[in-house]
Amino acid sequence: MLGGGSWATALTKILSENGSRVHWWMRSKDDVQHLLRTRHNPRYLSSVALDLDRVLPTTDLKEAVEAADWLVLAVPAAFVQSALDKLDRDALKGKRIISAIKGMIPGKNVLVTDYVAERFRLPHTRLGVVAGPCHAEEVALEKQSYLTIGSPDAELAEDFCRLLRNRYVKANPATDLDGIEYCAVMKNIIALTGGIAHGLGYGDNFLAVLVSNAVQEMRRFAHALNPQPRDLSGSAYLGDLLVTAYSQFSRNRTFGHMVGRGYSVKSAQLEMNMIAEGYYAVKSIYEINRKLQVSMPITTAAYNILYEKISPAIEIDLLKEKLK
Repeated sequence: MLGGGSWATALTKILSENGSRVHWWMRSKDDVQHLLRTRHNPRYLSSVALDLDRVLPTTDLKEAVEAADWLVLAVPAAFVQSALDKLDRDALKGKRIISAIKGMIPGKNVLVTDYVAERFRLPHTRLGVVAGPCHAEEVALEKQSYLTIGSPDAELAEDFCRLLRNRYVKANPATDLDGIEYCAVMKNIIALTGGIAHGLGYGDNFLAVLVSNAVQEMRRFAHALNPQPRDLSGSAYLGDLLVTAYSQFSRNRTFGHMVGRGYSVKSAQLEMNMIAEGYYAVKSIYEINRKLQVSMPITTAAYNILYEKISPAIEIDLLKEKLK
């Protein structure tokens, strides 16, 4: 497990309680020492008690990777390169890789799985992605949750599903790796934009229209990139979008709400003390779409607010005229 955040903590809880040994890499020595003393992550989901017979925290990335059969990526997308570039290009040979990151590599504008495949010379059949709808906070409370594991290798997807399934987690395999991963990135943009609107005083009626238009925007974009039959009403697509757009636990919605209330991007980031992947995703998706020229009014509005510094009130007022 790579990453010390809430999602890494939730997945470590599930996997270890299901019987897996989890070599858990975290950057912070203090956090590792705290875990070893108390069995709790001091920063995220600190109510979760972990079994240290099965959870092995470490700051030694190479040691953790060498000891594991599976590598689960749960660091923010902006930190993937700095973490993985410490490894040799053959370090992941023979491993199976699961991305639990719902973001893109900033600057490169590529999916996390595409970056890993290129950097470590791996076929995409060795890769998979975790999709929701599933908030780490509800996993900590052991509330009923559903996950989808997307991979072009059906056996890999099913094998990881088996590692996750328990009395409160259901997991199902799927083959649409790119579609699931791109939609997971885009739903953060939608949630962020909905948060901006909410911060400006728009209500549930507007958010419902925003989300229904967002499904169409996601469909157009995914089809332009990788045309294949996919049902966006499925839980890995629409379900993940809904929970991120509406939930009190959604950091992207919270970040957007703060921007809508008048916070600067930097002040919102500092106050949250968490990464809102949608902020970086907006720029990546917008730049990819410069070539595709797909109609994406919601993404464009978010980009104009966050990167062109256009007033949120003005931009959302323009957006509402484009929604149906």
